Amino acid sequence: MIDKFRNPTVGFVRGWAWASLIANIGIIVTGAAVRLTDSGLGCPTWPRCSDESYVPHGELGLHGAIEFGNRMLTFLLAAIAIATWFAVRQWRPKRPRSVVVATVMALGIPAQALIGGVTVLVDLNAWAVAVHLAVSIGLVSLSTVLVRQTYHPAAWHPPTVPGPAQTLGWITYGVMWATVMIGTVVTGAGPHAGDPDTARNGFDPASVTQLHADAVFLLLGLSIGLVFAYKAVGAPASAVRAAVVLIAVELGQGLIGFVQYFTDLPELLVALHLLGAGILAAAATWAALESRTPAVRPDHVTGAV
Repeated sequence: MIDKFRNPTVGFVRGWAWASLIANIGIIVTGAAVRLTDSGLGCPTWPRCSDESYVPHGELGLHGAIEFGNRMLTFLLAAIAIATWFAVRQWRPKRPRSVVVATVMALGIPAQALIGGVTVLVDLNAWAVAVHLAVSIGLVSLSTVLVRQTYHPAAWHPPTVPGPAQTLGWITYGVMWATVMIGTVVTGAGPHAGDPDTARNGFDPASVTQLHADAVFLLLGLSIGLVFAYKAVGAPASAVRAAVVLIAVELGQGLIGFVQYFTDLPELLVALHLLGAGILAAAATWAALESRTPAVRPDHVTGAV
């Protein structure tokens, strides 16, 4: 194993990049499990689990065990991030951009843990929880960038589709962020606070849910437009596929969101919706990056959107 880190193949680096992506999506789901089981304050302080101990004791019960288990997963995530960084650092020829991405990812894990600790110290304030998720979504995006770089390991490619199509891809990515962040406001107004005594953000759930739905429809419309834009400018087939996958993820997320709203937010569907948020972030990132796919001839990119 040590020799593999010293002289990593592209497959070895790719495996660790995928592990980072899966782990960063996974921690979103485990965090959801903490909140959905009302275990957010199972360990009522941070960095200790209680004033007397770093580990939960019997009085904290199952909630303490769940919260402590989630905290321990941070160390697994950190180990994967460090291993990924070492693999990328030793990858030859050197790829400075990939090293930068892996470094930011590795530094993002302790930053995420710190934000999680602050979230506990402020009694699961809804806005702190939103920031906590935002960092996770950012780490998912970075992990996706790194995964994709292992499939296109040459130097950073210039855009291979005309400017308007590139812009549409990144606008779609930005609207994905807005949609997810509005979703955190919906969560902050809803019943799954992570602890029965935690205050909500004060917004009317029906109103912010409608705003979230509007953002979803905008995102879906932009994604459909992106498919046609990529086709119109002769973008690689992989770019079109990425946009189609993005639409499929959005439709799945929309269906889950619709059902959970009209079934009074069952915990399992809420957890699936958060899993979908991580997958959505990855899909939107990949679709936007496809404007730099090198497998396209110059005469295929002279058209206009």
